[in-house]
Amino acid sequence: MPKELSFASVTSEVGTLRRLLVHSPDSGLGKVVPSKAQDWLFEDIVHLDTIRRKEYDFYTKILLYFLDPDKIKGRLKDIDDLEAKRNFYKPGHKDFYKSDKVIELQWLLEEILVDREIRLTLVASVCAVEGCSYQVQQELLNYHPTDLAKIFISGTDSDTTMLFPPIPNFIFTRDIGITINNHILLNKPAKKARTREALLVRYIFFNHPLFAGLRNNIIELPDTHQHFLLPKEGDDKKVTLEGGDVMVVSKDHVLIGVSERTSMEAAHQAIHALFERNVVKKVTIVKIPKKRDYMHIDTVFTQVKRNVWVMLGIFSKKSIKKEDADIVQRILEGKKDDHKIKIIQFRKKDIENPVYFDNLEDLLTDISKNDLDSEEKVKFIYSGNNEFPFDAREQWTDSCNVLALKEGVVLGYDRNDKTADAFRDAGFSVILANDLLDQLESGAITTEKINNCLIMMPSAELSRARGGFHCMSMPLLRDEIN
Repeated sequence: MPKELSFASVTSEVGTLRRLLVHSPDSGLGKVVPSKAQDWLFEDIVHLDTIRRKEYDFYTKILLYFLDPDKIKGRLKDIDDLEAKRNFYKPGHKDFYKSDKVIELQWLLEEILVDREIRLTLVASVCAVEGCSYQVQQELLNYHPTDLAKIFISGTDSDTTMLFPPIPNFIFTRDIGITINNHILLNKPAKKARTREALLVRYIFFNHPLFAGLRNNIIELPDTHQHFLLPKEGDDKKVTLEGGDVMVVSKDHVLIGVSERTSMEAAHQAIHALFERNVVKKVTIVKIPKKRDYMHIDTVFTQVKRNVWVMLGIFSKKSIKKEDADIVQRILEGKKDDHKIKIIQFRKKDIENPVYFDNLEDLLTDISKNDLDSEEKVKFIYSGNNEFPFDAREQWTDSCNVLALKEGVVLGYDRNDKTADAFRDAGFSVILANDLLDQLESGAITTEKINNCLIMMPSAELSRARGGFHCMSMPLLRDEIN
């Protein structure tokens, strides 16, 4: 069992990453069928072996090289030998990498299920959520914790017997919660397909010894009073929050998106919770169109450096003001609701007088200059190099959803070619993950010497799930940026 995590601290989106929560693709992803894909929030079915062996495994290797190199350096040949059968990557196997820096959720779930009382309660809770028979509930109690953890996540007790649906979105650990300074804000998923995820994560955070020192700092948002009596048209009063809509941009400032998945009522509750606990001094609400194209704010923009952001160009100042359109077209079209964005910033010391921003670029520029004290010019890298139709195509495959391993070094998908060109134009080097791993393993380069770089990860299958590496990470610990 890993040692107790004495603290967690995230004060920016780009400080050097030291510890995060992940979940590798499990067998449940290989059981998503076309008729249920959209119910389970997938756009398509994925090929499990490819998504594991040829894509996500590279993510694991890169994370370990940057966060916990002793687990991997000099071992790649043996780890990836065919006779090793990928056991290094399999939670529950004796050869699993078990890192307390790159922390696998399934591993933590196994460990809390060793406790009989937790096992009894969690089995009952899962069976209630999934409508299991009493007989199935009793049978689940007989499984070893390792096997029970797999069942809870994949829904399957063998390769053929499904007890309940999989939770394929569990790989998107960003959505389960967000570390804000030394607090953790837990999610309330908008879609029924993610209910079991929230349940499992709640048990992990409140019961695993890794988080013992954080229990008084876990924030759960309450539901609206008597919310269950509201008619369907009262959905905006439901409290739904997902981590892809929360960004910690400085130690005093959090962004919360109101989107397809996060409700205005959740934003309202979160503002009060964060201010009452003195977690931050500013909360900015970024309301984006409720469209599947965007889903969360981190599908529209993410941060690369204190003065560099990647974003979708249709939300740029130039696009919103239609500066490229002729005067007749500008007047005829007016402001399109499809691209409408509303930004309101609340300050704890003067909550009754919020600050409004006309566009996303003005907000991000203000963060870089005033929150992060950047003296360099603020730069924007646009999805698809701001060229139609590549901007929309590449945003769909998460060109704006990058994960910073440290300031200026980010992970993105290799299929987003035009966005990679935009990174190059902005002065970044671009390298394929496999080439980088070869150089790290040979000692030709070290992670400390990598700067201003887009690392391009294989993505043919991962991108079908509609989530990038920002989605597939829940940072627990980052260095403060200087």
